Amino acid sequence: MNKVTSKDGTAIAYDQAGQGPALVLVDGAFGNREFGPNGPLSKLLTQNFTVYTYDRRGRGDSGDTAPYAIEREVEDIEAIITAAGGSVYLYGISSGGGLALEATNRGLAVKKLALYEVPFIVDNSRQPVPSDYMAQLKEMIATNRRGAAVKLFMTKGVNLPAIVVVMMRFMPAWSKLKAIAHTLVYDTMIVVDYEQGKPFPAGAWASITMPTLVVDGGKSPAWMRNAMQALANVLPNAKYSTLAGQTHIVKPAVLAPVLEEFFK
Repeated sequence: MNKVTSKDGTAIAYDQAGQGPALVLVDGAFGNREFGPNGPLSKLLTQNFTVYTYDRRGRGDSGDTAPYAIEREVEDIEAIITAAGGSVYLYGISSGGGLALEATNRGLAVKKLALYEVPFIVDNSRQPVPSDYMAQLKEMIATNRRGAAVKLFMTKGVNLPAIVVVMMRFMPAWSKLKAIAHTLVYDTMIVVDYEQGKPFPAGAWASITMPTLVVDGGKSPAWMRNAMQALANVLPNAKYSTLAGQTHIVKPAVLAPVLEEFFK
């Protein structure tokens, strides 16, 4: 484990492995270096890339300086990029893809960008998140109702059936989810403006002119796939790809070759 210091003084923990061009992986909600899809994915990419996985602030071995702002997370990625030599390939999954979009749009040194299923809602193929969704999450975290926050996120954000979330409470991972439930506010802030069931505004992310790959799973719900198609259409230099048979829980062995081909 290594650490860099972000612009506001927060320590950000990261791992570095492999050889080749620098590739930074950004986790979505709940994910960190030890828990989530990017850990297994990184192991498959190290033959051709120097892969950087890191704990987003508030998770794992990284700090969490208040107050939170999306800009601080962008600065965290900037610090990792500096440690990686000054310019990188960047990949983000789910809300981590939303963060990767923000970081790239704000001018960080990203040579190519790849995204997997950023949870935007751009049409009426599902209900938008409730108007008080963010307020509810903040109130639940403030009153230490972490389990309730996870349930709200899973049902109203991820759109899982309530019965599935009830069953999750009996799984060993539930305690890990509750432990970092406060970061759900962070992830929600990143994507909530585009979870309202409305098309992307004209010119959204206009500064992302580098090659971009937008990927979804063939078995993912229509609302997610519709959003990814729309995202690829609005980005200036994007290619859209669907991985047959995959869902939001994408298999690293299926995704890795696609990323290798794109970033080579």
